[in-house]
Amino acid sequence: MSTAQRPLIDSVKPWRSFSELPYAFGGPRLSAQLRTQPADFIVDEILAFGPDGDGEHALLRIRKTSANTEWVARRIASLAGVSVKMVGYAGLKDRHAVTTQWFSVHLGNAAEPRWRLLAEDGIEVLEQHRHRRKLKRGSLAGNQFRIRLRETSGDLDAAAEQLAKMAANGVPNYFGPQRFGRGEGNLLRAQALFAGVAPRASRHQRGLWISAARSQLFNEFLARRVERGDWGNALDGDRLQLRGSHSHFLVDSVDERILERLDSGDLIPTGPLFGDGEPLTDGLVRELEDQVAADYPDWVAGLAAVGLKQERRALRLDIEELELDRMSPVDVNLAFTLPAGSYATSVLRELSTWTEPRSREP
Repeated sequence: MSTAQRPLIDSVKPWRSFSELPYAFGGPRLSAQLRTQPADFIVDEILAFGPDGDGEHALLRIRKTSANTEWVARRIASLAGVSVKMVGYAGLKDRHAVTTQWFSVHLGNAAEPRWRLLAEDGIEVLEQHRHRRKLKRGSLAGNQFRIRLRETSGDLDAAAEQLAKMAANGVPNYFGPQRFGRGEGNLLRAQALFAGVAPRASRHQRGLWISAARSQLFNEFLARRVERGDWGNALDGDRLQLRGSHSHFLVDSVDERILERLDSGDLIPTGPLFGDGEPLTDGLVRELEDQVAADYPDWVAGLAAVGLKQERRALRLDIEELELDRMSPVDVNLAFTLPAGSYATSVLRELSTWTEPRSREP
């Protein structure tokens, strides 16, 4: 990146960082240390389907520690003797964690590799099956989390009360900080991209920057709904999503039936994933979305220019099996299950602030 480009990228930061976004329940009651070791952050994928039992693909359930998903995909491809393009996975998982994750690899009629050799790379194969299709991104039902918070301080009784509110009402479905890169670098580069001064980069890298900008605009809209106090409620002109699906519809007027379905969790209000085309909402909600678009005109135009279409994302993140257990006078365990596409950090931030080790590599 040239010296001439750097001031434009670094001098203006019109967005709110993840830590600056408003809280739904008055702010965290605890502070703690997070991920002092990989086993403090355990994630288990829940597939949206079962293995076929036959086919040209191997479907592997693996456990990895301190390894990122793409590195594991390359090791699987190397052992199978195929291109990494032949390896599929449903989602990216944290490196600084112990994660159980599914991968597929196209073998055709070739013999099954000796998967146990992956153990030399610290990759444990827990299950192996035959499957008919490549595992595609997003083909998850959700993820289970078990998180150890160490050296906690604060009011644990107040935190327990807060936890009950989170379980009953959900939390704002913010995109997490990992979406934006170290030091929010993905957003800085997206801003440069939309200004026409971005450094050369691969299609994959540019895609990360664009996705980060779109996610930040969603966070900005959701933050305004949180500040208004109606992020979990329906407004006239909202688009409501059917729980467990990506289907949504416009509600012209919120009636008793809509309120009952919102209260039961069957319906969830949504926010914009900006792109080309007319906004999908009406009334006050349309006005709120237009305000965000007016504050970030270059970003909204840039998203439309790359061919993205208007889409929706749930404003409320519902949490299943939420539990907090004291493990020692200063350590607690937090366990919960989230639907695919959501972030554990959006749950953690409502309960606790945290610090992480500085010495580790990304």
